[in-house]
Amino acid sequence: MKALTLKAKNYRNIKELTINPDPGVNLICGDNAQGKTNLIEAIWLFTGCKSFRGSKDSELVSFGEERADLEFEFFSGGREQSAEIHIDKKRSGTLNGVKMQSVREMIGVFRAVAFSPIHLNIVKGSPEERRKFIDMAVAQSRPLYAKSLAGYNKVLKQRNMLLKSLYSNPSLADTLDIWDDRLASYGADIIIYRYEYTEHLKKEAVQIYEGLSSSKEEFTFEYVPTIRNIVTDGDNLSEIKADRGKIPFDESGKPQYSEIKRRLYMNLVKHRKDDISNGTTSCGPHRDDFEIKVNSVSARSFGSQGQQRSCALALKLGEAEVLKKLTDTSPVILLDDVMSELDPSRQDYILNRIKDKQVFITCCDSIPALNMCAGKIFEVKNGEIREYTKK
Repeated sequence: MKALTLKAKNYRNIKELTINPDPGVNLICGDNAQGKTNLIEAIWLFTGCKSFRGSKDSELVSFGEERADLEFEFFSGGREQSAEIHIDKKRSGTLNGVKMQSVREMIGVFRAVAFSPIHLNIVKGSPEERRKFIDMAVAQSRPLYAKSLAGYNKVLKQRNMLLKSLYSNPSLADTLDIWDDRLASYGADIIIYRYEYTEHLKKEAVQIYEGLSSSKEEFTFEYVPTIRNIVTDGDNLSEIKADRGKIPFDESGKPQYSEIKRRLYMNLVKHRKDDISNGTTSCGPHRDDFEIKVNSVSARSFGSQGQQRSCALALKLGEAEVLKKLTDTSPVILLDDVMSELDPSRQDYILNRIKDKQVFITCCDSIPALNMCAGKIFEVKNGEIREYTKK
């Protein structure tokens, strides 16, 4: 996976630019607020995902302009390919000259892993931030996951609308069984995808964190689904406390779809009364979390800033390794303002982990960058870019 050429017009503060990156390391230098992050964000959009900064599509267009245009040539699937993205109120585009119904069709075609300061929320933020991270990561390696997740979210929205309407029209309660069955079906797929991906990710992330901490600290990462084992006792539904959060497996050691679906469905039935009162669905994969610990304690609650940053980096670099193993292709690495926060030994470790991949690294100081690595160095100023030549 390689980015070959990027052209951008009216994208954030970038009026117009063309960049032909190095197949190895590319350092994007410049002062703050000059457009460094905008450049790697533009590359990221060709993964088919939304901005990793959480921005709305309309916010990506330069102030005073009607739309932004991005053109991208890249190597993927054993051949050179091209794509375009046009942004006004929403994104549209083409892939190899063919109009896409949705830019999400790019998912799995071009793969990248991005790390920016906002990704510290994977560790420091709410469960929603961790779910967002996993969902985006799984979708890149397993494109069908995006369809299952979209289906789940659509049914979840419809079920919540139904719950809110039951006060005025209680006769509709009989239709909840239909929605609960659909939600449980999609939910079982999501839990299995997440579990299998997490098993791959934690192996890679543990090794990377060990390198970052020079083997001085222990890192763990576990999937904690909200699934409960509910059993029927006559007309009563009771929860087996000891089984909380555990995934059932079949005899071969694989997650058992039918039992996961049954448990999800029974969870929805058990909490139906509360859900109707609150007007929202209280259980399911949209409530799942992922537990991150350093030395057996919560990194979110008790980790230092350095430990939290190392956890986030380990997970993001681990994501790149998982993508490589599951797809047999190295993703492009996008690192935004990360090297300046690390000591020299951790900088060297990260560069060694990504030396076999194409990488874009933003930094404020070009002098250390010139001394650190080969490849290309670009300087960004007021949204304009030029290649920086070593003397």
